[in-house]
Amino acid sequence: MVKQISLIGVPMDFGQDLRGVDMGPAAVRYTGLISRLRHLGHTVRDRGDISIPIRDDAMQEVVQEKKYLEEITRICESIYTLGHQVVKEGDFPLFVGGDHSIAVGTVAAVTKEDEPMGLIWIDAHGDINTPETSPSGNIHGMPLAILMGDGHKALVDVGRPGPKIQPENVVMIGLRDLDPVEKKRLKHSGISVFTMRDIDEQGISSVANKAVMKFAHLKRIHLTVDMDALDPVEAPGVGTPVPGGITYREAHLLMEILADSKKVTSMDLVEINPILDVANKTARLAVELTLSALGKSIL
Repeated sequence: MVKQISLIGVPMDFGQDLRGVDMGPAAVRYTGLISRLRHLGHTVRDRGDISIPIRDDAMQEVVQEKKYLEEITRICESIYTLGHQVVKEGDFPLFVGGDHSIAVGTVAAVTKEDEPMGLIWIDAHGDINTPETSPSGNIHGMPLAILMGDGHKALVDVGRPGPKIQPENVVMIGLRDLDPVEKKRLKHSGISVFTMRDIDEQGISSVANKAVMKFAHLKRIHLTVDMDALDPVEAPGVGTPVPGGITYREAHLLMEILADSKKVTSMDLVEINPILDVANKTARLAVELTLSALGKSIL
């Protein structure tokens, strides 16, 4: 199905201590995402990048204790404003980060109070910490908790007050590196979780189809892809690599099955760090996976 896609870059790295993911949108554009989406038949409008304050040493000394809470909140509000406008115009918003804390704004932008939406969260990590449970305090480890209404109030209320997604409408795929408290929270959360063990035992096809069936009653799915869900052999350019991740073909099959559902109406691509990459390998893979999620097939 041909789509009108709006590409929105979010070159933000405030959600973590390691620098570099702010260059993710540039790497993805450089790799030819827009031209290749157009080659698939889609119409693409590049909406440019969300404005991001310069992160310098002086700023870090002032805001380190709050982990850039105010800056991330303002940026996520900007993401919400543009993303919400894009949805109103009928476009498919494709958000390219940036660290995963951008999801606070992206999911707020595409969800509606009166229409439940599915959320597929592909990640090595749980991202369900709160300020009280996080070992680091870094906000890129909290966005899912925030979206379900648990965390910094300013972030919970981005776009509109309160939770943006219900746990029963969340599917997580690829998890393999969880903090102890995250394990407890996830077990009692109501979220459908498919760890790497589940993928190993059931196969990615079964997992992907279960995720789609979970949302059979819903019209729309938002897909958020953290590139550290992939095995570091495939995607070395991420800030928090964890061995034993999703393989190249597993990732493509997952995207292809989600594309076949025709329910994915918005997407995030996050945590690409060109500084840590090898010959732009991770950005190239991110582009390929995006194409698969948006209809590219072998035949």
